[in-house]
Amino acid sequence: MNKVFMIGNLTKDPDVRSTGSGVSVCSFRIAVNRRFANQSGERVSDFFDVVAWRQLADLCGRYLAKGRKVAVYGELQTRSYDAKDGTKRYVTEIIADEVEFLTPRSQDSGEGGYGGGYGSGRQQPPAPPAAEGFADIEDDELPF
Repeated sequence: MNKVFMIGNLTKDPDVRSTGSGVSVCSFRIAVNRRFANQSGERVSDFFDVVAWRQLADLCGRYLAKGRKVAVYGELQTRSYDAKDGTKRYVTEIIADEVEFLTPRSQDSGEGGYGGGYGSGRQQPPAPPAAEGFADIEDDELPF
């Protein structure tokens, strides 16, 4: 069985192109944090290349941008090619069956729904109203 599920952030904007027969293909790379920090206390990330085809490719190209968080479900595939210097190179990629966009809409610019301006900056979600009977205080007013 060959199935993989990863959650990570895009390291750059996706690249959408078409094959000679007109089939859409979208490539992007995600950074996935490891569960534990290394010996020096730093969180380490691994980087994975993802390839989406057809309608999924069009959707990824339209709605994803650098920094967006995604969940990718698919399978690993290794391919090889001959480099210009004559050496054989191997590439392992995730071939996406599903891509779920995890960055909330509230962090979008709000232009035209989910897709319009999706990669154009983040907004902070509005602060929740103070609960009845409680007052907002500044951090410097806290006794600890």
